[in-house]
Amino acid sequence: MVSPGILLVDKPAGLTSHDVVARTRRAFGTRKVGHAGTLDPMATGLLVIGIEGATRLLTYVVGADKTYEATIRLGQRTSTDDAEGEIVTAAPSDAWEHVSPERIAAGIAALSGPISQVPSSVSAIKVDGRRAYDRVRAGEEVVLAARDVVVSRFDLLAERSGDGYLDLDVIVDCSSGTYIRSLARDLGAGLGVGGHLTALRRTRVGPFEVADAVSIDALEGAATLTAGAAAARILQALPVTAEEARDLRHGKRLVGQAERLDGAIAAAIDEQGDLVGIVEKRGADLKSAMNMPEAAG
Repeated sequence: MVSPGILLVDKPAGLTSHDVVARTRRAFGTRKVGHAGTLDPMATGLLVIGIEGATRLLTYVVGADKTYEATIRLGQRTSTDDAEGEIVTAAPSDAWEHVSPERIAAGIAALSGPISQVPSSVSAIKVDGRRAYDRVRAGEEVVLAARDVVVSRFDLLAERSGDGYLDLDVIVDCSSGTYIRSLARDLGAGLGVGGHLTALRRTRVGPFEVADAVSIDALEGAATLTAGAAAARILQALPVTAEEARDLRHGKRLVGQAERLDGAIAAAIDEQGDLVGIVEKRGADLKSAMNMPEAAG
């Protein structure tokens, strides 16, 4: 029997997130596999994979902040805001007269902090039940609504000049739902030369780091984080006794125990280190919001 757990995978370029899920299913011999947060085929880096009952934890990972390393190419705008699209405009030579280190820094600053961002039209956002990128491929014009996101870090690491373009290597810490392609597009637009993304690597999702991930070729026999260990990293860990664990599994409340939580929810961990479930405050009590299947023993 496959044990529930969280697997960290370093996705290579050229594979979809679904491809990684499919390979994980084969490697672990189970259909019950999911991921927390899609990466485009061009992108590399961290995918958080849930296996068996631990897929229930993914909902608590999806909204976590993330870190990306990226390369933004100034001077060219593409149809997809990244390198997979066609170049639709290239900056004329006189446009570069107005691009300076100071203006680049100001452009980055303007795209930092709480911002309103329009996602790329070829994103996976659903419009009337269909993915935006499917509508674009079908020839439809798609304009997505702006959304509020937070870019808590947008640092320039290095730059390289090319023939008619300037590449910027950046690192970005951001809230869930932020599109790095849109940052590249908007930075280029603000500088008047256009911009798109040429490389993207996700290095962190919440408490999980790509340094701890396995490669796509090492899925067979790969070690996973137990549901209990993973949940304790995602949420506050709440140790519970055998009696409390039994009560929670049977739908009973822990009366008068809400003060044990720092926030609104926590991961209830039993004396064996197994995840009992996710508990939430209900007045002065604690109540189970999600229960894990009890470990066989």
